[in-house]
Amino acid sequence: MFNRRQFLATAAAFAPPARLPNIVIIFCDDLGYGDLGCYGSQIRTPNIDRLAAQGIRFTNFYSGNPVCSPSRSALLTGRYCVRAGVPKVLFPTDEHGLPESETTIALKPKGYRTMCVGKWHLGHKPKYLPTTRGIDHYFGIPYSNDMNPRWLMNDTEVVEEQATLETLTPRYTERAVKFIQDSAKANEPFFLYMPHTYPHIPLAASPKFRGKSPLGIYGDVVEELDASVGEVLAALDRAGAASNTLVVFSSDNGPWYQGSAGPLRGRKGSTCEGGQRVPFIARFPGRIPRGKVSHGVAGVMDLHPTIARLCGAEARNPFDGVDIWPLLTAKQPALEREAFLYFDDVYLQCARLGKWKLHIARP
Repeated sequence: MFNRRQFLATAAAFAPPARLPNIVIIFCDDLGYGDLGCYGSQIRTPNIDRLAAQGIRFTNFYSGNPVCSPSRSALLTGRYCVRAGVPKVLFPTDEHGLPESETTIALKPKGYRTMCVGKWHLGHKPKYLPTTRGIDHYFGIPYSNDMNPRWLMNDTEVVEEQATLETLTPRYTERAVKFIQDSAKANEPFFLYMPHTYPHIPLAASPKFRGKSPLGIYGDVVEELDASVGEVLAALDRAGAASNTLVVFSSDNGPWYQGSAGPLRGRKGSTCEGGQRVPFIARFPGRIPRGKVSHGVAGVMDLHPTIARLCGAEARNPFDGVDIWPLLTAKQPALEREAFLYFDDVYLQCARLGKWKLHIARP
């Protein structure tokens, strides 16, 4: 039984800090497990590799689904896509989106400045847009870049009927950097969700990067994404915000027609490992140790409960994810947790528990 001293010590350990941390989530589209230098790729990703060297890199981290919309719903809600109400990919003809009953990871109720820059893909009707889901401002395309119309939106306004593909990554980066600068000037905590359009096909790179990679257009695109990460990190440094910012980097699912799943079997759309095991890197100076590698099982559903606990936020619905702070801080090599489930549409396909994986459907 706890005595008073033990209770106070435990409460202090789990209480949010007096100074709320900033949160930056960089989320690529169709980036494979083997597409980064720190995961064995020949594509040059020095900025992302440096992020890994300054924090922790995971080897058993899972997206919420092997395709776009369901995976994003799992990230934002901390719940399986089937429970969060987005079990399949959304298209411009769809009238629905992420249900209004779901609480997103955005920290608006805690007084954060919040912004989403990039691909949303959780509904384009006004009630489903980021600006109604706890996010102050939005700049990006509401669907994948292979879907039409390919609107570029500023908050709720369509500013381009067909977004220019070659300019998306630099324009996203410019908006993200400005948001960081403005938030720092306002001396307010900020939450930045940056779901990139690439390397989802069709691929396009700005003139500065086109033809510069020895690995073709896919290499060009990933190298430009890496440069974008570098600019965001530099903006945090200039704003004096880096020491109080949790930065995480991951992907919504495995690679599609191009890209590499590394040593893993399967690709996007598959519940084999290559379809859902993705890169994951996290940095929080002074709180996440440098140069660590975690082999514990974790996934995007765990980000919401982890960030909610870190920032003292609450959610309306129960989580399927868990608080992985002990893994992020390398205090524990693994967590006891229920089996991780893999879904295709509403159907259960696989389950992983520890080192074991059960395929209910044939891969």
